[in-house]
Amino acid sequence: MQSKKRWLILSHGFNMDGRAASQTITDKIPYLLAADIQPIVFSAITGIKDQRFPHRQFLAWGPAAFRFDFRHWVANQYGRGFLYKLLTRTVSILLAPFIGLEKLCLGYSSQWSWAMPAFIHGLRLIRAGQIDVVYSTGGAWSAHLAGLWLKKVTGIQWIVEVHDPLVIRKNPSDEGLSKPKNRDARFRQYLERQIIRFADFAWWFTDGALHYAKVRNTNLNTPAGAHGFMVLPGAEPPGSLSKDQVHQYSEHLNLCHFGSLAKDRSLATILNAMDALIKKYPDARNRVRVHAYGAPLDVLTMGAIEHYSFEDILIAHGRLEKDPVSGKSGRERVVEKMQSADVLILLHGNDEWCAEYIPSKFYEYLWANRPIWGITHRNPQLDQMLSERGAYLSHEGDVVGIAMALERIWLDWEQKQLASPLGQPIGVEQAVTTILNTIQ
Repeated sequence: MQSKKRWLILSHGFNMDGRAASQTITDKIPYLLAADIQPIVFSAITGIKDQRFPHRQFLAWGPAAFRFDFRHWVANQYGRGFLYKLLTRTVSILLAPFIGLEKLCLGYSSQWSWAMPAFIHGLRLIRAGQIDVVYSTGGAWSAHLAGLWLKKVTGIQWIVEVHDPLVIRKNPSDEGLSKPKNRDARFRQYLERQIIRFADFAWWFTDGALHYAKVRNTNLNTPAGAHGFMVLPGAEPPGSLSKDQVHQYSEHLNLCHFGSLAKDRSLATILNAMDALIKKYPDARNRVRVHAYGAPLDVLTMGAIEHYSFEDILIAHGRLEKDPVSGKSGRERVVEKMQSADVLILLHGNDEWCAEYIPSKFYEYLWANRPIWGITHRNPQLDQMLSERGAYLSHEGDVVGIAMALERIWLDWEQKQLASPLGQPIGVEQAVTTILNTIQ
């Protein structure tokens, strides 16, 4: 393995600002380069083209993926103004019947067809003797599908980074062994089996994900399957991070959440606890603010705002894009907001897959060096990491416990004694070191 330095990296969303599946691989690049790895990256057209090494961007061949990629390409080129709305709506109308036909015939997630150009162009490079290792990472499972095809056709060494579990279990007793009704879920189950059968090495980002993959695939870590292991992805210190920043208490207790929201990961959980806090401490009504960055509000959050009349308490800032005036990326602007927060909210969700998942935002939160309030679900690994760092810790569904945690935060803030973060952030160098030491 020492001489196998030419890596073809398959990553559909490479260099997409603010995307977790992108940051997972792009943060590794400097350490791979330092280890004398010579990367060639294949991605969709959705991200910014990298100039440090060969980076080829391909349009997907299917209509649904084309529409998805085209939207992001236009946003990168022209912003999200009038031209964006005109072009994307026109393309959506023109592609609608073909997308319907694709969904009817296959039923796969939209990015599946990107595997086709990635495979064709990858095959040419491998047959020309320009590639030693294929490294698929996702995100979109099309990268793994292209890697599988390349492995089967050429026999090249294939290493796989499973960003999110491919098989989504429904409850604690479900091990993911039954045949799903959904066609995309059936294919992901098949793809997981193929990865473990044909890949040389595969790694997952949590103990839970590795455990359940092994339960479903008993050939994992045997001569008949891939060598599987766990890697904490970590995160690099984002640009605009101020190492010497001293936190300033203001007239408001600012609780800040960053990232996507949904019914299973809703700020309604916080607002329900807010109602209990205000009943006990009426002054909190005018002094606590909840800030939401990065995504539209979910239905449950909007319902809670209306129910409690909390329009002034929850402030939705939306997605922070690149600032054309300062030149700061969305990621740089986000970390500045993180560092100015009193407490960072980490919502884990309430689905069963939380047992196999740690939000990538957690690793960025650690760099911000602010107290974290984690509301977790069935994940001892995440609970331990939060506890070791002195975080406020609650569990999803524990209404009393969540209310008590918010009360503790309120009282600590009033005394200007919010919990000080402990320990060190988890960087990316440790992840690259683990990967290279394992596969060599």
